[in-house]
Amino acid sequence: MSEAGVVYADVKFKDKRRAQQHNNAFSEDETTYSEVKINKTPQNDPPEGSCGTGSAGGSKVSSGGCNRERAALVVLSVILAAALAALGFLYNDNMQTKQHLQIMTAKHDAVKKNLTDTLSQPKKCDVVQPSCRPPTEGGTCFKCDPDWERHGNKCYRFLTEKLTWDQSRSRCEELGGHLVKIDSKDEQCFLDWTLIDKMDEAEDKFWIGLTDQVTEDEWLWVDGSKLDESLAFWNYGEPDNWREKNPDGEDCARMGEKGGAPDLKCWRDQDCNKPQKGVCEKTPSMGRVKFNCE
Repeated sequence: MSEAGVVYADVKFKDKRRAQQHNNAFSEDETTYSEVKINKTPQNDPPEGSCGTGSAGGSKVSSGGCNRERAALVVLSVILAAALAALGFLYNDNMQTKQHLQIMTAKHDAVKKNLTDTLSQPKKCDVVQPSCRPPTEGGTCFKCDPDWERHGNKCYRFLTEKLTWDQSRSRCEELGGHLVKIDSKDEQCFLDWTLIDKMDEAEDKFWIGLTDQVTEDEWLWVDGSKLDESLAFWNYGEPDNWREKNPDGEDCARMGEKGGAPDLKCWRDQDCNKPQKGVCEKTPSMGRVKFNCE
């Protein structure tokens, strides 16, 4: 609160008694000055930056600070409203995108499952032949007898009985085929990976139709054809014709790696009299296509 103001005033006092004593000789008034303090009640001014109205004097003009605060509040309110609207729009757009993605993913999974189911359905020729998928009805397709597995244009049978090389060769002939002759890298790859699931241990290998019994180091297939060295898949250091257990050495070929051979080199020579499992092969028969598929 501001300090009370001081007002000075002239106060005249007339001394009648003194005038009478001088018989009215002169009538000069004596003036006495006195300091009189009058407390002035200060007006309560509004705080700086606030808004208010006067009393009797009428409306008081709003201060500049008040106007700035109001303007700032209005701007902040507008910005906040715009931000909330933008967030709402982005949230809604994100939800729609997420829902659309979920729908597309579900459709993709359904189409993929339908395609997988369609491709896995076996076709029929004259007998049920899962691997027979001919292009048109009335055409021909390869088919293998029961217990034989088709790959490419050959049928394979994996003998689980352990026999000597000669016995395995005879057994394959009884079944209408012969010990396998490997003609390509694709065929070697197929056999290598198929035998992984058919081997019980590392030494549980399979005879193939390759031998050098007639002439040492001249490896021939069972059909009498000579081994193509570009399609030889000997393991490293093989054939070694080891003679420790048999003076005649090792004259028959076997194959198989329990964990699979990444480089496909899994042939080894072995004593022909040691019992092993074997792989037979034969040419598939032809069947007529019938679209009574299951």
